[in-house]
Amino acid sequence: MTGTTLLKGGRVIDPGSGFDGLADVLLDGDRISAVGRELSGDREIDVSRLLVGPGFIDLHSHVNSIAGQRLQALDGVTTALDLEAGVMPVAAGYRKAAEEGRPLNYGFSASWASARGQVLSGVMPSADFHQAMALLGDPGWQRSSTPAELGRWLDLIAGELEAGALGVGVLLGYAPLSDPAEFVALARLAAEAGLPTYTHVRELVEADPATPIDGSAEIVRAAAETGAHMHHCHVNSTSRRHVDRVLALLDRARSEGSPITLEAYPYGSGATAVGAYFLDPDRLGRWGLTPDRIVLLPSGERVADAARLAEVREATPGMACVVEIFDEDDPVDAALLRSSLVVPDCCVASDAMPVIWPDDSTESREWPLPPGGTTHPRTAGTFARTLRTLVRETATWPWLEAFRRCSYLPARILDFAPAARAKGHLGAGADADVVVLDPAAVTDTATYLDPTSPSVGVRYLFVAGSPVVWEGSLMADAYPGRPLRAEPG
Repeated sequence: MTGTTLLKGGRVIDPGSGFDGLADVLLDGDRISAVGRELSGDREIDVSRLLVGPGFIDLHSHVNSIAGQRLQALDGVTTALDLEAGVMPVAAGYRKAAEEGRPLNYGFSASWASARGQVLSGVMPSADFHQAMALLGDPGWQRSSTPAELGRWLDLIAGELEAGALGVGVLLGYAPLSDPAEFVALARLAAEAGLPTYTHVRELVEADPATPIDGSAEIVRAAAETGAHMHHCHVNSTSRRHVDRVLALLDRARSEGSPITLEAYPYGSGATAVGAYFLDPDRLGRWGLTPDRIVLLPSGERVADAARLAEVREATPGMACVVEIFDEDDPVDAALLRSSLVVPDCCVASDAMPVIWPDDSTESREWPLPPGGTTHPRTAGTFARTLRTLVRETATWPWLEAFRRCSYLPARILDFAPAARAKGHLGAGADADVVVLDPAAVTDTATYLDPTSPSVGVRYLFVAGSPVVWEGSLMADAYPGRPLRAEPG
């Protein structure tokens, strides 16, 4: 699309400046050239009665595909980053996305699990989703490292950071008995590079009194000892019914100046590989769970009992599954889930999973998506669900705060990356990553039975100034996504 595009007469929400009012927004190429009144452009779009704001930045998306990103585009996302798990080699992840094209901006962290898998289990990483899921059920890499092994996988991660990885993704919850000293060494490496870690923390003391260290306390300690920026992933799902204690711990550390950030998503269920350490039948009780709270993907089978769970874990440890942690219909559980989202400065992040079809494929260029694909509903609905529940239905947040949580705060976590500095806000010179949504209609439609049903209410979505959603419909030929890479300090 050539020439300028004017979004005329909308309610502009800019969490960067705090502006919330009627204005025009002029897009010129991949930048916003002006925000004001009575502007003109080569083409004008009447957005009166609609909200105009910076596109949402998802720090925690595992979709890494055109199919998954299209669902996220209709959820208002303009940048989808795989930071909790990461990929390895990171160069392969960037190369694959560039060659295939992406509707949304993309980026990756260095994969702690893959680096340890290569050194401790001899599994050469290939930046492939199925390989990464299978690794989660491999006990070989979950042990503590010898000093020589530690040095080798730290060197691998250092190389990934030099290649532009957006920090280090750390799946400690999948290797919860590993030596805590290794995490401190990793945090020191990240601090020296000036980059964050994004951690799925190990078990809490309430769930496993024998844990080497409480998972959330571990990132507080590492931040204090090394000065590294510690990002606590999905505090809702790892804290579970102990979330109030965890949030208080993190709040104290942050009030004392520790560089700790956090994220949550608005669902009571998580998703992972069925071979994950914490889904062992003998450990489920520590989470307050039973086998029948696990649903296998893509078949939809609900695990009947411990024997069936053990069978599936042995045969296909990398199989994706949904784990019902909270009962979303229970008022007590719903309140706990809500508390993790509304805590000050918590980012909204989806933990989106790829769409998986019965043949185990995770990609399609068809739109609408071919039938039979399944995923967690958070892939399609995280941001619209958050807006529906916390803005439209309960007025917990004003729109300005919602855009701050979904756009501005995630972008500021990424300020070390040059391509992130002009994101998450509006104003002259900002990136033309813009979402236009209907405040009265925006809502999620994805459910656990129909998880690929797209959100509605996003009227327009621009990525680098190019339309990806137009008048509420996805543009299937749009691949304007660009990479975000780090420049290590």
